[in-house]
Amino acid sequence: MYNYKSSLGHLTEKTARYIKKTAVTVVIFTTITFGAGDMSNIASASSSNTAKSTVYYVYLDDQYIGTVSNKDIIERLMDKKVREFKDVMDKKYKLTFGDDLTFIPEQVNSSARTNDKEVINKLDKQLAVKAEATSIVLDGKAAVYVLDKKTAEKAIEMLISRYVSEEELAQLKKTKEALKEGKLPPLKENESRLLDVKLSKEVSYSTEIVPTKDVLDAEEAVQFLLKGTLEEKKYTVKKGDVLGTIANSHGMTLKEFLAINPGLKENTVLKIGQEVNVTALKPLVEVVIEKEVFKKEKIAYKTQVKNDSSMFKGTSKVQRNGQEGLKEVTYKISMSNGVPIKTEAISEKVIKEPVDKILIQGTKVIPSRGTGSFIWPTYGGYISSYQGYRWGKYHRGIDIARPYNRTIRAADNGVVTFAGWRGSYGNTVIIDHRNGFRT
Repeated sequence: MYNYKSSLGHLTEKTARYIKKTAVTVVIFTTITFGAGDMSNIASASSSNTAKSTVYYVYLDDQYIGTVSNKDIIERLMDKKVREFKDVMDKKYKLTFGDDLTFIPEQVNSSARTNDKEVINKLDKQLAVKAEATSIVLDGKAAVYVLDKKTAEKAIEMLISRYVSEEELAQLKKTKEALKEGKLPPLKENESRLLDVKLSKEVSYSTEIVPTKDVLDAEEAVQFLLKGTLEEKKYTVKKGDVLGTIANSHGMTLKEFLAINPGLKENTVLKIGQEVNVTALKPLVEVVIEKEVFKKEKIAYKTQVKNDSSMFKGTSKVQRNGQEGLKEVTYKISMSNGVPIKTEAISEKVIKEPVDKILIQGTKVIPSRGTGSFIWPTYGGYISSYQGYRWGKYHRGIDIARPYNRTIRAADNGVVTFAGWRGSYGNTVIIDHRNGFRT
């Protein structure tokens, strides 16, 4: 029985010398495939050996692959794979086939059936080259694979640096030391400082054997952690498409759709052929920041209204002007991937109380004087033409169309100053409300 364990070093002596000579240290990103010509060349190398009385049963990870007449053809296949790795050897990956390849010899008569070419084809597809890589583990689950632990730590540093500068991290260290010693200085106006920077999930690292195509560099790892994908899907706008329907058809709300398309707004009109992003980003981990901010803020004054029956309704006067107050507030702000998620005031001090405004309002009503409040002058109806420029001229009123009752009501108390036919107005009643308004 011949057992070729995971390491490439367990291949033929020729292969082992080749690996040692080229100082292979890590995996590639693609699985090698062969053309029909390559397969036939490998298989033909053993055609003259079919008369031998020994055959080899081939197993890959305890799965029966087939029977070959000569194990040399399998070794040639492995040698060919390794030769085709030359252009990626400089990546210093630790190469491994990642599977147990086993040969079991048996003495048989010369008519025993073998299937060399079929076995080679199967192994070429299944014998994948893998890498010894470091996984970034989030809450106990492997999230992404990189070259080594150094690259993994670099990726986490790059992720944090997207939201926190080196200067802020250095200052955070000083803040924590001062906090321990009870010597944290008070903040000045509009000044802020970091209190904590952490990831939303527990991060650890482990060494695993994975397909080479899954091994990412540091920047790719950061993108994957931020978005949950390396490739954002695009959608080409078609006739009849609107923002809401595109969002719904891709499992998103309009708010989520606009968030991943910063150039679009709710009232944006799409153009046919325009490309929009339809990948709903789902970060695998978030950078959580806590900071405090000190601000001086104005306190709005309130308005007290006092009624005066000696003053006509609709009139008013200011008895006392209001004055804004002033307070000092320290806020604690929590942010996730740069987006504020919680803001709370942890301390507040009023340094100047606001002064209420006092407004005297008249309540006296007489039939000949308007109250200052207008009612709708018809029963039902709608405004068919607003005040403003219309047909090149200024329209000084509003047109009310289709009331369900022809009775017209006075909009407010007042005195009739005109009643009759008035040119283009037709039958007209003008009321002077004795408060500066006429209707």
